[in-house]
Amino acid sequence: MNHKKLLVQMMSLMLACSFLSACSASQLEIATAAPSPTDTRVPTVTSQSSPTDSGGIAFASDRDGDWEIYVMNADGSGQRRLTGNDANDWSPAWSPDGAQIAFVSDRDNNDEIYVMNADGSGQRRLTSNSDYDWSPAWSPDGEWIAFTSNREGNDEIYVMNADGSDQRRLTSSRNVQDFDPDWSPDGRWIAFTSARNGNDDIYVMDADGGNQRQLTDDGATNWWPAWSPDGTKIAFASKRDGNWEIYVMNTDGSDRRRLTENDTWDWWPAWSPDGTRIAFHSNSGGNWDIYVMDAGGGGRRRRGTTTVDDR
Repeated sequence: MNHKKLLVQMMSLMLACSFLSACSASQLEIATAAPSPTDTRVPTVTSQSSPTDSGGIAFASDRDGDWEIYVMNADGSGQRRLTGNDANDWSPAWSPDGAQIAFVSDRDNNDEIYVMNADGSGQRRLTSNSDYDWSPAWSPDGEWIAFTSNREGNDEIYVMNADGSDQRRLTSSRNVQDFDPDWSPDGRWIAFTSARNGNDDIYVMDADGGNQRQLTDDGATNWWPAWSPDGTKIAFASKRDGNWEIYVMNTDGSDRRRLTENDTWDWWPAWSPDGTRIAFHSNSGGNWDIYVMDAGGGGRRRRGTTTVDDR
């Protein structure tokens, strides 16, 4: 199965957002996936209520007819659009200093990674090849961007300088997909999802691609790893109990615990910068929207719109 194709179909039905994560404790980052060009256009993203009132959230929405990048305050106020074109722009990721946002766009007839200033100016392309590049994730020092690419015929994890130079592959799984990278807070490791052992599981590797090891092994589908700011936990989404829910585990894969429990889907977690809250997207309110909860699973609150899907 091509996980990219599956993801884009699913992403058109969900949301994914990104908390601003500059050097202050008012931010956080999540990547989002692309909407399918053939899907019924339902808006989408990842997550949250306000972990800190000063934090910003970047997200994608099709409220104006196609997928564009928006930002809002952490309490859901001050929503404004940053991109505006006839193509689809999605998967925003704040740079660690809050000055830039990386995102994915098909404006040049192919899914590529772009970057822009936090106010939407200075939009420029970082990748350029005949296959798709997606799920950008900044390194904690802002020097590197990890991403997923199919440029060599298979979804693999790559890394490049923040200006798009020195692009190189970190994984090589042959005929299975490695995707959705997320850096540890100290920049030493990258968590990602892989189907290399016959099931979608969470893995971790050194930042240079070495020492790849599996963290989940329960036979369920496990996606979207997200490191806690203190580097001790990884949140992720899993179907191990028959429904997409948010879980958390230690960084060695131990002590896995479920944080959400309902009849709808919860996925794509993202931590607040102080580690006290987790943002995620859910369709529990009837449409896909951004929610936030306490790190222990309580205090669930909606942040976003109630009539369109935001991701």
